[in-house]
Amino acid sequence: MFLRISSPYSLLLISFLLVSSAISSVLCWGVIKVKSKFSVGQPSLFDLKRHDSFRQLSILAGVDLPLGGSGRPDGLGLYYAKIGIGTPAKDYYVQVDTGSDIMWVNCIQCQECPKRSSLGIDLTLYNIKDSSSGKLVSCDDEFCYAINGGPLTGCTANMSCPYLEIYGDGSSTAGYFVKDIVLYDRVSGDLETSSANGSVIFGCGATQAGNLDSSNEEALDGILGFGKSNSSMISQLASSGKVKKMFAHCLDGVNGGGIFAIGHVVQPKVNLTPLVPNQPHYNVNMTAVQVGHDLLNFTTDIFESGDRKGTIIDSGTTLAYLPEIVYEQLIAKILSQQPHLKLQTVRDEYTCFQYSESVDEGFPNVTFHFENSVVLKVYPHEYLFSYNGLWCIGWQNSGMQSRDRKNMTLLGDLVLSNKLVLYDLENQAIGWTEYNCSSSIQVLDERTGTVHLVGSHYISAASHLNAQFILILVLLATILHYTDC
Repeated sequence: MFLRISSPYSLLLISFLLVSSAISSVLCWGVIKVKSKFSVGQPSLFDLKRHDSFRQLSILAGVDLPLGGSGRPDGLGLYYAKIGIGTPAKDYYVQVDTGSDIMWVNCIQCQECPKRSSLGIDLTLYNIKDSSSGKLVSCDDEFCYAINGGPLTGCTANMSCPYLEIYGDGSSTAGYFVKDIVLYDRVSGDLETSSANGSVIFGCGATQAGNLDSSNEEALDGILGFGKSNSSMISQLASSGKVKKMFAHCLDGVNGGGIFAIGHVVQPKVNLTPLVPNQPHYNVNMTAVQVGHDLLNFTTDIFESGDRKGTIIDSGTTLAYLPEIVYEQLIAKILSQQPHLKLQTVRDEYTCFQYSESVDEGFPNVTFHFENSVVLKVYPHEYLFSYNGLWCIGWQNSGMQSRDRKNMTLLGDLVLSNKLVLYDLENQAIGWTEYNCSSSIQVLDERTGTVHLVGSHYISAASHLNAQFILILVLLATILHYTDC
């Protein structure tokens, strides 16, 4: 997420430029292995709402320039991953975010960066001098022009191209761009991989503030953006012919871990719905909401607000947020199945109740309908979660959010876990299907026409994997973000 330099941030960026300038004296697929950040402890309900609130703020932060998890609100099942960077390769644990574009890691000269993490992982500061393949990206580089919409004031050819990202919760990262080798797994046979790599331009974080600094106990090394713009890692690898601009994730909401694959998934079959044009995120057109056998009564223009159009699909958000008119009808229909429930409000935000029978038998399924007859079915055991002996409703009323977020439609892990979600950026479409995320998928080798199995993975925090052979996907809680491009 970038702020153009024609703003009050000009002096900050120009000052940083002076600092950063002193520092400068075959087609395949990728496989990403995932692990849940909160697989051990259970967060509070306050943590859930705080995470989603920060994420929505950053979605709407208006800054020029972010896969999911288990999806269970009672477990805050979000994921982190490990990548190899440089020559020789070093391990970096990064957050992978479908809502942001650039990749960045903390750098050696950063004084505010975290040095340790409570997640049981070793943090590493990137040092370009330790990598024989690392290069600085200068201000006159084509990438620097493209990412900033033209030349930057005060940024000359002998300076390093800067970046500045500001998150919705007030956290920020600033640094400069470098280019180095990123290592990942290439599918080479059924459930087999071999080492592959590609050159990627990413941010070298020199200054961190807020939740990104050393005060964050659950710290990682950085963020890996899987957004739509040309600056994202997948776009860079695709432009060099390394991968197809397609990826899929399947997050196991029961066992943790799951599948993240770059390439053309041919099995399971996935029906696709087109992405809404001219939107910076993964937005789709919702056409109807069904509770049991009944369709809710509303017009589809409620999903449009100013320049924001459609429904945001975001595996980095824990819950699901619906416009007030949809939310009220939805909750009324669900609760009408059990009119004798004694409802109680937990933390002034969650509607909860006691229920001792099977929730799947006692409550209706909720089905979202999208363009091209694509449907997304959510079962009661997915939209209800247990908390302190109660069942609580995961649907949230976005009509109660602040003005900028008011009545936005955002579907998070509450509805996306235990589904294979396919992002086809080649054809600007997205789709999903119910799937066992502990099993395997089939990916097409575009060169030979053969199809290979890609299996699920679960990475323990204590394991020491060979960074030269893996790109492990990470998704974290508090600072996943969306920003306008």
